[in-house]
Amino acid sequence: MTTNTSLLNALLPLVAELSSDMPEHERYRRLLSALRTVLPADAAALLRYEADGAWLRPLAIDGLNADTLGRRFHVADHPRFAALLQAGKAMRFPTDTTLPDPYDGLVEHHSHAPLPVHDCMGCVLQVDGQPWGLLTLDALQPGLFAGEASLAALQAFSDLAAATVATVNRIQLLEQTASNERQRAEHYRRQAPQSASRLVGHSSAMRQLQRDIATVAASDWPVLITGETGVGKELVAHAVHAQSQRADQAFVSINCAALPEHLVESELFGHVRGAFTGAISDRQGKFEQAHRGTLFLDEVGELPLATQAKLLRVLQSGHIQRLGLDKERLVDVRIIAATNRSPQASVQGGSMRADFFHRLNVFPLHVPALRERDGDVLVLAGYFLEQTRAQLGLPSLRLTPDAQTALLAYPWPGNVRELEHGIRRAVLHAMQHKHQPASTLSVRASDLRLNAQAAEAFPPSIEPSTGPAPVTTHPMGLRAAVQQYEHQLVMQALHTHHYSWAAAARALQMDRANLQRLAKRLGINRPAARG
Repeated sequence: MTTNTSLLNALLPLVAELSSDMPEHERYRRLLSALRTVLPADAAALLRYEADGAWLRPLAIDGLNADTLGRRFHVADHPRFAALLQAGKAMRFPTDTTLPDPYDGLVEHHSHAPLPVHDCMGCVLQVDGQPWGLLTLDALQPGLFAGEASLAALQAFSDLAAATVATVNRIQLLEQTASNERQRAEHYRRQAPQSASRLVGHSSAMRQLQRDIATVAASDWPVLITGETGVGKELVAHAVHAQSQRADQAFVSINCAALPEHLVESELFGHVRGAFTGAISDRQGKFEQAHRGTLFLDEVGELPLATQAKLLRVLQSGHIQRLGLDKERLVDVRIIAATNRSPQASVQGGSMRADFFHRLNVFPLHVPALRERDGDVLVLAGYFLEQTRAQLGLPSLRLTPDAQTALLAYPWPGNVRELEHGIRRAVLHAMQHKHQPASTLSVRASDLRLNAQAAEAFPPSIEPSTGPAPVTTHPMGLRAAVQQYEHQLVMQALHTHHYSWAAAARALQMDRANLQRLAKRLGINRPAARG
């Protein structure tokens, strides 16, 4: 029988480490390791309540697949979690219960799917008299947790663990001495549950990025976010805003690459009636809409040089002037800009003013590519799997070992956006497997179709000719052959430049509007790239 002495022996190292500088996730991982020394099990998890108990977010796992950390469990969709919350104390589920287990198929090092959990129990963690989260234990052996001794041990451990968590929380609060730090933390706590997307990842690169975000959010300084297409630059901008003192104000976004050159100033600064043909009424610009809030300039490197000069004045003085109006207006706006180009190269190439770059680059944030985020691929995959499961109303989704291997081996040139879309497609492919059981849907490597995806993304290359081409009669006719050749060139340029119309047009040495018209005629309908 487990004794109080063994419980205390398990927690003594945790108490001794309270004053040490240690990442939060590592502290919680050690908590679970201590729990499994007291109550041997195949898997353990610590989950925290979010959004007033509507969601559960895994903070630490032991014995579960890595992608579990990326999942978010809606309590209403998981009756076992709901039952634990309602019980308010340690409880064990009968081995013959019909309630689905959220961890079915997620136990680590077991490739034979589906692998249901046969015995499980859990307990609510109470911190300062309020439900803080859940501790769960799962075993593949039926009856492993039978008897009152296991429940009593889990309850005792939960009470001691809650005291540990409360102590950690108080230490963290003592470190937040400045009032603006407390305000930012409160804004972020309030905003996070409302956001459909978040910065997911536990790699060292992402932890450093999150620390940099928290640092710059305290100020009103301009921020320049760089990174490849699809890495999540807009999510970073939202995170800076959510942790700032402007979190309760507007967050206004504009894609500079999608703005027609003759409408840029009107979109940014607004206009009055009659300012130009088609101006039938007064209209606010993005700066006025973002007054006292944040303005996000996505793909800022696509702005014309003349507009950059006018923006530079706004950044320096805060004064704007509507088109057709002599009177200036003072706006209070925090600027966050993003680009998938190298700003330094743009300055050297003459497409970006040096003074404009230095005004934006007060605090640079670089978002790492997915291939640079060790271990985050599976965490993100789990996050997107859980989103897809909820959207499609599926009982359970899992990645097979070969699918995990394929995800880790693929270079992800499209970064997080490509991963998200790839996971959603793979789930649809997996749903076509007629042999799969209804309870668990397994996504296999073949469902991901990563090799085919790469082949489709890269159209056949056009080899340069070393001499005059032989004159042959093309079976489709000259006009059709020219159209086919144009289609191939346009697709190549779009892919090379991550489907940025502006960049593709420059590569093809033509106007962006003309390129879009040509693409429409050729049946190509690709959206403008977003950061």
